[in-house]
This record gives sequence, structure tokens and C-alpha cells, in this order.
Amino acid sequence: MKKIFILTGEPSGDKLASTVISKLKSQTPDIEYLSVGGNHLKKLGINSIYNLNEITYLGFTSILLNIFKIRNKINQTVNEIIKFNPDILFSVDSPDFTMRVAEKVKKINKKIKTIHYVAPQVWIWRKNRVKKIKKFIDHILLLFDFEKKYFDKENINNTFVGHPLIQNYENNNKKIIENIIPKDKKIISIFPGSRKSETDVLLKILIDFIQIVNKRHNDFYFYFHATDENKNLILSEIKKFNIENFDVISDESIKSKILSNSVFAVSKSGTVSLQISSLNIPSIIIYKLSFINFIIFKMLVNVKFANIINIINNREVIPELLQNECNADEIYKTVIYLLKNPDLIKKQLSDCSKTLEGIRSKTSSSDEACLVLRNYLS
Repeated sequence: MKKIFILTGEPSGDKLASTVISKLKSQTPDIEYLSVGGNHLKKLGINSIYNLNEITYLGFTSILLNIFKIRNKINQTVNEIIKFNPDILFSVDSPDFTMRVAEKVKKINKKIKTIHYVAPQVWIWRKNRVKKIKKFIDHILLLFDFEKKYFDKENINNTFVGHPLIQNYENNNKKIIENIIPKDKKIISIFPGSRKSETDVLLKILIDFIQIVNKRHNDFYFYFHATDENKNLILSEIKKFNIENFDVISDESIKSKILSNSVFAVSKSGTVSLQISSLNIPSIIIYKLSFINFIIFKMLVNVKFANIINIINNREVIPELLQNECNADEIYKTVIYLLKNPDLIKKQLSDCSKTLEGIRSKTSSSDEACLVLRNYLS
């Protein structure tokens, strides 16, 4: 029986991996799996060698503070992969963790094929990583077509597969969910991040934002889009305040339908913005790092913007409120200003739609990724 080890480093990677593996299991059922994964892979019946939360870190300083713990986890993971002896090591995103593991695995056992899903953002920083990747990655799966030139230049096997967040939600009809969506309320979807370190920073700001809205308006209802891992944390924190017009949801099918019926979305920076844009929902992007992390980040990055749609267009299609601008007052002013100016919303949605057309694969991300995996198994 063929074997695949799935290596993720955070909940978003676990979710991306599950879209591919779910398809692969239906097409080729006689494969044995083991993983470093979360709830999405667990729902597919795939065991994880340890809890994903043990390796989910954000920011340069938190990584430095946990450097020995991370190193031990890398070594533990490598040992388990070598023991499992898979035909394929399928690593997904989180390159600072997953690629370090892949590099060590390849040095020990060159027969294990290494396929990485979600290319490191070499177009943002550390372009020299491409030359190093060539030594231990057999094939890389790209979310965006414009990334190909960086890997073609170094003759690294690569396939543009597209982004599953675009494929999964683009045709989802706007259906009202009876008994869930409150009547006579306008829904604002909020995405505070999947990592605890993100929600620790952004949640208080977002709660303050809701309180400002509620002082001045009475026709909004807020849905926090959470992971299974951080749902209870978000819920318990918001309940400390006198806020009634909110809910926290983690079920994927419900989340997509709630988003479909939203008038606006406030989202942390990340690929979730593609899902929001593909559903034709206007939005803003927020993010905040510690001062030290932000200084280091600014020294390393090669782009002006945080959001992928803005990066592709080299201009602010979706407003970004970062660092000092990431505060409750600025979020409130920006959201209300856009909601009162439908022409601005229309322009944002039109520009986003054109951008998505340029990065959407011809088939589907999971189909393309499955084809690559199956070719390496044959």
C-alpha cells in the first residue's frame, strides 16, 4: 500500500490539505496516511502525531523565544516521517516549519518524494530561498500563476493549481439560513485570524469596533468566523462585554452561507480575502504586529501591501488598516464610509472580480493537486 505523510503547520494549512486529500481519497482509496494536522484532516480519518497547536507560532519574536521548542518539534517530526517511510511527503504552507522538516527528511531518505503545496512568497521576501528549495523539493504547487516565473527560472518542477478558496465559493448562492440569520439586521462578517496569537491582538480591537457601531446604529449583526480550535476562546472573550448582536461560527458550510449574506467583511490579512472577494462581498483588511516584529518585517519585504489582491494590482483595491491604523475608530470610519458610498463598493468588487479571473485555474485546485500526487505515486 502506498503511503503519504501530510505535513501542515497551522489551521489554514490543515484546511487546504484536506481539500486535496478528500479528493484523493475518493479517487484512490488504497493509500495509508499519517500527518501533522488539525481538525479538517482528523475529520477525514487521518491521525496526527501531535496537536497542531504545539507548533503554531506567529511573529519573529515568538519564534525566537520558542526556538529550542520548535527545533525539537522539527526533529521529532522528521523522526516520525522516516519511521513511517512514506512514498510522498506532502507539505502544506508554513514554510519556516514544513520546509525545514522536508529538507532534513530529504537528506536522510532521498527516495521520499517531497511535494509542497503553497509556494513560499518569494515575491515578497527572501528570493534566494528558491535556489535552496531546489535541493530538497521535488515538486511545488502554486496558488498563483504569476509565481511560475520564479520557479521556472531555477528549473524547479511546479504546477499552477489555483486557490481552493476561489473554486469552492464562487458559485455559492446567497441563501438565507432560517433560524440563524436575524431578520431586519445587516450582517458584518469578521475574520479575526486562525492563530491564537492573531486573535490575542485583533479580538479586543474588533470588540471595541462593535461597541462603537452599537452606540450609533442598531441594525447590524456580527458573525465571527472562527476555527474549531479558537471558537471557544473568541466566544468566552466577547461574553465579557455587554454585546448581544453577535455569534461565533466554525462550521464551514454555515460560514460560507453567512458570508454570502453579509453586507461587509472585516478581515485579518490573509488568503481568506480571496474567499470574501469571490463571493462579491466588500471588505477591508486589518493587521497588527508588535513594534519589533513590524520593524523586522518592513526591513525584509519587497512589496507595499499586505493583501494579495492589492499586491497583484500594486495599488490599494481593498483598504488596509495596518499597525497604528488598526484601531476601532479607524475600522468604524472606513466601514461606514464605504457602506455609505455604493460607487466605491462597486469599484472594489469589480476590480476584485477582474483580479480573481486572472488567478483562477482552468479546472480546480484539488483536481490539479491530486493529479500531481497520483503521478508521483504511480
